[in-house]
Amino acid sequence: MKQVTDIMEEKALPIIDKIYHDGFIQGIVTATLPKVAVEHYLKADALYLENFSDIYALLLAKSENKDEKNFFLSQINFVLNEEIAAHQTLAKYIGRDYHSIIQGGEWYPTADHYIKHMYYNAYAYGMAETLSAMAPCPWVYKKVAEKILQNHTLADSHPLKDWVTFYADGLVDECLSAYYQIINRLAETMNETQKKRLVKNFLESCEHERKFFNMAFTQERWELEG
Repeated sequence: MKQVTDIMEEKALPIIDKIYHDGFIQGIVTATLPKVAVEHYLKADALYLENFSDIYALLLAKSENKDEKNFFLSQINFVLNEEIAAHQTLAKYIGRDYHSIIQGGEWYPTADHYIKHMYYNAYAYGMAETLSAMAPCPWVYKKVAEKILQNHTLADSHPLKDWVTFYADGLVDECLSAYYQIINRLAETMNETQKKRLVKNFLESCEHERKFFNMAFTQERWELEG
């Protein structure tokens, strides 16, 4: 019998193919990603990751399991202090200092919608619902990076190869494994409606991931009056 996380991934695979063929990822493959797209992405993603770590903190407070607490602590450290390596690769590609780019980072409509989707699940439901909305963040990057390496041989001189290998080398596997163990364990006592919510959360966040890349590529802005 399939676990709920198997269903999540199976249903979301077509979205990975769409993300791969969209302009942002193809710009990474061909090393033609516009400077403005990189800057837009980094400004938004820096704020996104800060909030992502805050959601981990919410889960940390809710957990009654020491191993889970240590996992959430390790992920807060990873998001705040280690994932910066991938961002620095993008900053180097456009010849700018990463920290100067993200100063005064901006909160664009798509990023705003995405993070609120996760916060909503954290406050309205439980740990499984929250993690089902968070899981596409590492999963999408892993699958897209793997797809790039399956379809292309990136030369060592490729300026964005390190960005691809950062996510493709199995770094997020342990994270996803922990997510899925918690989700599947909690799903065992859920009814079908609750399980469907988990799958829906995952699919929605996969779409948010696609829109996040496109947001940067198209230079999405708020159209506010005044």
